[in-house]
Amino acid sequence: MRNNSKAIRIIIYVGLVFWLLVNLFPVYWMFTFSLKSNAEIFGENVVGLPREWLWSNYATALKTGNMGRYFLNSAIVAVATIIITLLVALMATFALTRMIWKRQKKMNRFFMLGLTIPIHASIVPVYVTLSRLHLLNTYFALIIPYSAFSLSMGILVCTGFMNEIPRELDEAACIDGCGTWGVFWRIIVPLMKPAVATVGIYTFLQCWNELMFANIFISKSDLRTLPVGVQALSGQYTTEWGPIGAALVLATFPMLFIYIFLSKKIQDSFIAGAIKG
Repeated sequence: MRNNSKAIRIIIYVGLVFWLLVNLFPVYWMFTFSLKSNAEIFGENVVGLPREWLWSNYATALKTGNMGRYFLNSAIVAVATIIITLLVALMATFALTRMIWKRQKKMNRFFMLGLTIPIHASIVPVYVTLSRLHLLNTYFALIIPYSAFSLSMGILVCTGFMNEIPRELDEAACIDGCGTWGVFWRIIVPLMKPAVATVGIYTFLQCWNELMFANIFISKSDLRTLPVGVQALSGQYTTEWGPIGAALVLATFPMLFIYIFLSKKIQDSFIAGAIKG
């Protein structure tokens, strides 16, 4: 029996190592792809390490391809969207779960309707609205729609967490002299850290990877985000694929590093959200 269990463990470990290599291979290939010439990419050395490490591909992507500016634009849009989404979602959830007012349940259903609307099905009305408000070709052309479409999921996640917070804490805070804002900022928000992490991560992934809105609502080169910048780079450098690979690394690796350093927090937040939601 012991020999059988040991053999099973060895098989499991071998399978896990193989699966790890399969998942890491695209990352390895992308990195080596970004440092090769066209001759190596197309036939001479497709999988192996670069024979000549062309770090100049990154200089081309950052300077000629303007990827540094696109990276900054994506960061500005993502951070602003996360802040707005978290603030509005927490306040709306507090009003929906801790206060009593007319049509409270109907308003909650209204917010949840946002989950049923595909984000790209609203391109035309959103475009017309932004055009009339003269917000096209500004950061707000992306921040406002991203925040609006992330709000329903944010409220859904926050509702599951906030319902688990005992109402006795609210009553005790009121007895100690806290008003509505005091209860919200001093009692509720500190206890909502797992929900904040869950909503923040979800919103970041939505903003960082979104292409359609960023491609349609932004036409100025200086305001493009990373996905649009990579797309434009592939059209501009059709014969030089090394800089395109460098741009993909610049767009993808920050997310991988964030996951590596925050993996435990990310896993705990999503597990907690699944259980309490």
